[in-house]
Amino acid sequence: MRKHLWRLTALTLAIGLSGLAHAAAETVTIGYQKANIFALLKSRGTLEQRLGKTGIQVRWVEFPAGPQMLEGLNVGSIDLAATGDAPPVFAQAAQADLVYLGHSPASPKTEAIVVPQDSAIKTVADLKGKRVGLNKGSDVNYLLVRALENAGLSYKDITPVYLPPADARAAFQRGAIDAWAIWDPFLAEVETNAHARQLANAEGLAPHYTFYLASRKFADGQPQLAQEIIDELQQLSGWANEHRPEAAGLLSRSTGLDKAIWEKAIGRTTFGAERMTPAVFSEQQALADTFTRIGLLPVKVEVNSAKWGQDQ
Repeated sequence: MRKHLWRLTALTLAIGLSGLAHAAAETVTIGYQKANIFALLKSRGTLEQRLGKTGIQVRWVEFPAGPQMLEGLNVGSIDLAATGDAPPVFAQAAQADLVYLGHSPASPKTEAIVVPQDSAIKTVADLKGKRVGLNKGSDVNYLLVRALENAGLSYKDITPVYLPPADARAAFQRGAIDAWAIWDPFLAEVETNAHARQLANAEGLAPHYTFYLASRKFADGQPQLAQEIIDELQQLSGWANEHRPEAAGLLSRSTGLDKAIWEKAIGRTTFGAERMTPAVFSEQQALADTFTRIGLLPVKVEVNSAKWGQDQ
């Protein structure tokens, strides 16, 4: 009797483990932030409709910022994510096994260095000796370095004040920083509500992409599913580019920012999902090398090592 009971227990356990493995294969977990394209995809619900036809469920996990999201990707708590230019190279420096599935069109107008409307600072060269607020190791950190060097200065010529966007916004308001390097929708908000003035945006300095990323395990293990999600992002992008007020409304509800702010932000970007190219990898390598040169990255990163097998 005990022998039969042991066999029954073992069989039940095996069936249970098989069920868990089957369930895991039928769920794709996506990390998102309230202000990025995956938030828009989540709000539309079209990915669930598409994948649901083949029995695949979508699970969404919210993150406060790109670095935390890519840590989740690295430890396996999510399968896919979308971030700006900088977080992937820091994740690679930390040995995260991720791949670049694709990228958005360049959006250099969506990040800028701003000053108060009545500031005596008129050009980037005037930032010498000034306090500039920014999120350390972010996309705008690269913009700031490029803008300074383009103006004949170095990163050592300013005093960087490392603050997350909410704290930097408060510091900007009370005059604790002289300038702020920031991206949309925070850029659109401070322009709208505080009448901030742009010294320079990223045009001619940094392309500023959104990258679509996946764990290598997921991308190589389920390439067809990964491609389906990219295809859905392409379809979403077409809709968003043609229905900007509606897209602004969805992102307004997601973030709590006024729709008018989102309309301003969306007005200077183009949604899209394109496969990676050698040129884009080269631009991303230039960003990584810059961060290594100024000491923000402790090691040299080979961006190409995160190329997806489908793109080889």
